[in-house]
Amino acid sequence: MAERLPLSIDLSIVIVSWNVRELLRRCLSSIYRTTGASLELEVIVVDNASSDGSVAMVGEGFPQVHLIANEKNLGFTKGNNQAIAQSQGRYVLLLNPDTEVVGDALSTMVQYMDAHPQGGALGPQLLNPDGSVQPSRRRFPTMATAFLESTVLQQWFPDNRVLRRYYIRERGDDEVQEVDWVVGACLLARRQAIEQVGLLDEEFFMYSEEMDWCRRFKERGWRVVYLPTAQIIHHEAKSSEQVKPLQHIQFQRSKVLYFRKHHGRWQAEVLCLFLLATYAYQLFLESLKWLVGHKRPLRAERVRAHWQVLRSGLR
Repeated sequence: MAERLPLSIDLSIVIVSWNVRELLRRCLSSIYRTTGASLELEVIVVDNASSDGSVAMVGEGFPQVHLIANEKNLGFTKGNNQAIAQSQGRYVLLLNPDTEVVGDALSTMVQYMDAHPQGGALGPQLLNPDGSVQPSRRRFPTMATAFLESTVLQQWFPDNRVLRRYYIRERGDDEVQEVDWVVGACLLARRQAIEQVGLLDEEFFMYSEEMDWCRRFKERGWRVVYLPTAQIIHHEAKSSEQVKPLQHIQFQRSKVLYFRKHHGRWQAEVLCLFLLATYAYQLFLESLKWLVGHKRPLRAERVRAHWQVLRSGLR
């Protein structure tokens, strides 16, 4: 990135959206409702070819927003990079459209980063809509983590030592702490750090891109911090859940890609074969349940989803 002149904008908020018009409206409303005059910000919305009127809603209801309307769905990572390249803030906040800002969370995050110049990236405390804490801080995954997280093994062994370590459950939710990475639903990054490590890796269509980014920050000596004094409500996975098979494919494909990039080809291939085997097992199980007549519409939907994942080969 080219060297910039001193920036007058404190915070650039980047929102990549796809077919979640009403959630996006609530997200934008919360930004402008809670942001005080002390924080100079810009909001950039990247719409990935929504068909639900999102573009018109932003244009009519939030004319102060800089809107980028893509003609096709470029994915979460490319959409964020589009906006980051045009942004002008000292800090860049990646914010999901299915979030709502609570209180003075935005200024709290900026003030913390101003006071801690070694902070490269920061994640607030994410809350479920009912106010409970949503786990949003992580250690970097090991192969054991990859075999367990979001696979059938996690369903069998939901409370295990490997995932407790991965989710940092030995530390309190209300403790400010340095972590390996934070969930990208709300991730604040320092401009100087971005200029050193580069933009998000566009090989990741969606999922794992923030883990890769945080790893690159830490490799360059920047700290990644979880800041629970700032809170964001997160209505989880409202865009990706609209296409369930694609959600599975992209999540597991990104996991394999991350391991190939940071752990080598051999570990990535072993992980890929294991994940495909778990989907083959689930396909077999759901097919049996369909044959005996147990909740046939649900079983048929799951059979189609698992089959699509297997056909993709996670490539």
